[in-house]
Amino acid sequence: MESQQRAAGKTGLKHSAGRSRKNLWIVRATTTILLWTCVVQLTALGDVWGSRLLRVWPSCLTSPGSSPVSSSSSTLPAGNKEKFVLLPPPPKRIYKNNGYLMVSCNGGLNQMRAAICDMVAIARYLNLTLIVPELDKTSFWADPSDFQDIFDVDHFITSLRDEVRILKELPPRLKIKAQMGMIHSMPPVSWSNMSYYLNQILPLVKKHKILHFNKSDARLANNDLPLEVQMLRCRVNYSALKFTQQIEDLGRKVISILRQKGPFLVLHLRYEMDMLAFSGCTHGCEDKEAKELTRMRYAYPWWKEKVIDSVQKRKDGLCPLTPEETALVLRALDIDRNLQIYIAAGEIYGGEKRMRRLLSFYPNMVRKEALLGPSELMPIRNHSTQMAALDYMVSLESDIFFPTYDGNMAKVVEGHRRYLGSRRTIILDRRTLVDAIDKLEDGSLSWEEFSDQVKAAAANRAAAPLRRVVIPSRPKEEDYFYANPQECLLDSIR
Repeated sequence: MESQQRAAGKTGLKHSAGRSRKNLWIVRATTTILLWTCVVQLTALGDVWGSRLLRVWPSCLTSPGSSPVSSSSSTLPAGNKEKFVLLPPPPKRIYKNNGYLMVSCNGGLNQMRAAICDMVAIARYLNLTLIVPELDKTSFWADPSDFQDIFDVDHFITSLRDEVRILKELPPRLKIKAQMGMIHSMPPVSWSNMSYYLNQILPLVKKHKILHFNKSDARLANNDLPLEVQMLRCRVNYSALKFTQQIEDLGRKVISILRQKGPFLVLHLRYEMDMLAFSGCTHGCEDKEAKELTRMRYAYPWWKEKVIDSVQKRKDGLCPLTPEETALVLRALDIDRNLQIYIAAGEIYGGEKRMRRLLSFYPNMVRKEALLGPSELMPIRNHSTQMAALDYMVSLESDIFFPTYDGNMAKVVEGHRRYLGSRRTIILDRRTLVDAIDKLEDGSLSWEEFSDQVKAAAANRAAAPLRRVVIPSRPKEEDYFYANPQECLLDSIR
C-alpha cells in the first residue's frame, strides 16, 4: 500500500513537472508574440518619425540656409554639431544596379574635389554603384594620400546612401576581374551634359559591367543640366565631403588662434614653383630662375603647352600676381597694414627675397607652420593635399578671402563662401590690374589714380550670388559651376 502511494506520488510529480514545462513554453510563446507585435508597431511609428527626422537631413533640395552640415564642421556651433551627429542616416536607396563606376581623379585637392562631386552625380543619374574614388598620386606633388586620408569616407558613404550606392571596393568576384585588367577604361568627354552619359556611357557600363574613368576633371557641363543634378553636386560638395577628424581639429585650432587676435584675411598667394612652371609666368624672375621654370615645364609631358610668351600672357591677365604686385593691390584697396594675413600656399618661389616687399607693408603675416607645433603638423606635413585641406578650412572662415590667381582652389573656395552667405571675397581683374601696375611703376599713373582704378575694378567683382555667364560654344570660358553654384543659392540670386 505504501509502495503504491509512493508510486502514485512520483507519477503526480511527473505530471506536475510536465504541466510546468508546458506552461513555461506557453509563456515563452506568448511573450514572443507580444514582442513581435511591439516590433511591428514600433516599426510603423519609426516610419512616421523617421520621415520627420529626414526632413532636416541635407538632401538634393536642401537650401543653403537650412543645410545643417557643411564640409567644414567648424562653421557650426558646438551645440548644433551634436544634434546632427545623433540624426539617423538616410534610408538606403534601392534601385536596379546598372553596373560599377571606378574613378581615378587627377590634379590637386580642389580639382579632385569638384570631380568627385561630378562622379557622384553621374553615378546617381545612370543608376551605377560608385567605388570610392582613387586620388591622384602621379602629379607634380606625388602625394600618396588616399580618399580616407583627406575625407571622412564613412560620412561620405552614409550621407549619400539615399542617392547613390557607394562601396569602398568592388565585390570580391569583380575585384579579381579588375585586377586582371578586365575592365573598360576611358576618359569621358569634357564639359558633357547628361545625354552624353545616358546615350554613350550607360551602354558601355551595361556591356562591360565595370567602367573606369581614368580622368575626371571638368567632365560635366556647367549649365543646362537637370536641377536635381546641380543640387546633388552641391550636396556632395557642401555636406558629404567632410574632412577627416584630424584635419578638422587642426583647422579649428588654427581658426581659433587667429580669431583670438581679431579679424583675418586669407591670402591665397599662388606663387609656387609648379604654378609658375605650368603657366610659364616669369615676370620678376631672374634669368636663371626663368630657365629653371622652363626646364621644369618640359620635364612634365602632361603639361602640354611648352612655348609660352610670359610677357603677353601676363598682359592677358593669365598670370598669378607676384608678391610685389599683391602688396600694391592690398595697399590700393586700403587693407589695414595691421590686419592678420594668413598665407594659404606652399613654398613661395624665390623665398624671403620675393616676400620682402610684401612683408614690409604687411608685417602681420602668418602661416600654418607658425601657428601649429611641429608634432601637430608632422602627420600631414609631406602630404600636399592634406595641407591644402587645412588651408581650405581656414579660407572658408576668413573675414576676407583674397586669391591672386583664379585656379581651382580659388574658384571652389569662392563658390563655397557664396554658398555660406556671400562672405567677402576679392575677385581680381588681373588684366586691368597689371596694366595699372605697369603705368604706376613707369610714372604715368599717380598713386591716387592707381588706387581708384584698383577699387573700381574690384567693386563689381564681389562674390555675391549672380547668374553664371553661359557661352554654349565655349564651355571652358563660361562661369565655373563650383565658383558660382547659382541653382543652390535659390532666391538670393540677382
